[in-house]
Amino acid sequence: MKKRGNFFKSLRFRILIILIILGIVPSVITVGIVINNYEDKAINIRVSGIRNQCEILCNLLIKSNYLNDSSSEAVNGKLELLSNVYGGRIILVDRDFRVVKDTYHVDEGKVMVSPEIIRCFKGENNTGYIRKNQTLEIAVPVKSPDVQQLQGAMLVTFSCNEITATVAELEQKGILIIGIIVVLAVLLGYILSTVLVKPFARVTKAIEDLTDGYQNEEISVPDYTETVLITDAFNKMVTRMKVLDESRQEFVSNVSHELKTPLTSMKVLADSLVGQQGVPEELYQEFMQDITAEIDRENKIITDLLALVKMDKKTSDLNISHMDINQLLEDILKRLRPIADKRHIDLILDSFRTVEADVDEIKFTSAISNLVENGIKYNVDDGWVRVSLDADHKYFYVTVADSGLGIPEDSIDRIFERFYRVDKSHSKEIGGTGLGLAITRSSIAMHHGVIKVFSREGEGTTFSVRIPLSYIP
Repeated sequence: MKKRGNFFKSLRFRILIILIILGIVPSVITVGIVINNYEDKAINIRVSGIRNQCEILCNLLIKSNYLNDSSSEAVNGKLELLSNVYGGRIILVDRDFRVVKDTYHVDEGKVMVSPEIIRCFKGENNTGYIRKNQTLEIAVPVKSPDVQQLQGAMLVTFSCNEITATVAELEQKGILIIGIIVVLAVLLGYILSTVLVKPFARVTKAIEDLTDGYQNEEISVPDYTETVLITDAFNKMVTRMKVLDESRQEFVSNVSHELKTPLTSMKVLADSLVGQQGVPEELYQEFMQDITAEIDRENKIITDLLALVKMDKKTSDLNISHMDINQLLEDILKRLRPIADKRHIDLILDSFRTVEADVDEIKFTSAISNLVENGIKYNVDDGWVRVSLDADHKYFYVTVADSGLGIPEDSIDRIFERFYRVDKSHSKEIGGTGLGLAITRSSIAMHHGVIKVFSREGEGTTFSVRIPLSYIP
């Protein structure tokens, strides 16, 4: 049952249906047009022939004054002959609507006021084909060329059984042709669908082999443009997954190392205290302060890790509000100025215009604070950190530039990775967890913003942040 359901949803089944439809619809339309054209043409030929005969007969009626004296054997013979030839009925009516002649000899002497006769006396060309009764009705005026007024009318009713029979035969042949076309379409559709789907089956097989671990190379099925696009997209996805897996392994290794380092330090300090008898109070206090510092460092790493986990979950955790960005930046610099003053680093804020935007105050403040704090940490004494704010009609821009050490070119692409440090030998002296820039990028990304870095070693670093003025979830 499942395989049957999969077949009905498969590309092969859809190709088959499309080919059947493409075979049936034009065939039905073509057969219908041919039959209708034949029927119309046959009726028009029959009408034209009967009308010509009736006009000749009408001239004979006028010449023999048949409407006033219906005893003419010649005219009666011609009327009977015409009726017999076409297998129909002829009724001749004078201007008083009295039936002068009826080849069926039923209504002679009676008054006939039919719609066809009335329209004929009004001068309307009246011809009707009744499909239900398979009959053709023609009303022909009887008129003298010397008198404008009609002398009478001739109502001719003929059977079209032979036309109907021919149409029915054509319909049967048309149905047979459509049936043959359907069979051919099914066979052709099955063959074509098999040929067309085969490359996709190879793509599926290659992907299954790759995911099962039977091959480590990229897959390639160059039969169609579509299969090339699919395999290229899959190969890119596999490459990205490998990069992510390597990043995950490196991240786990870095987390383990970063969490283990403070624990190792605390273990060494604690073992030193336990292994000594009569430790002086000053040394005891010094060791306990070092243990407390390591605990604080461990707690900071865990806090930053939890912050990253929360940012990786959902952007719905954002608490968006309309904020004064100028005031937020002033508050950030005011809070960090005591740290900068210890190294005589100037914190400068350049606001080119008043900016108000939709941001999460805590996450935005954390992101910019990390950038400014890094500018202070990785700076030279008596240096500067300049924060600039500008905006246009759609975005606002925050630039954090410093006069610091700069970033080596081979490290610029990795500075946003978690726990990555440019100078690992001085990382403990500078402090931090190595997660600040990762948190910054995640926070800006949650605001649908972008962060870029420009730096040269020994010439300082500039971080450029662009965030939309209006937040759209």
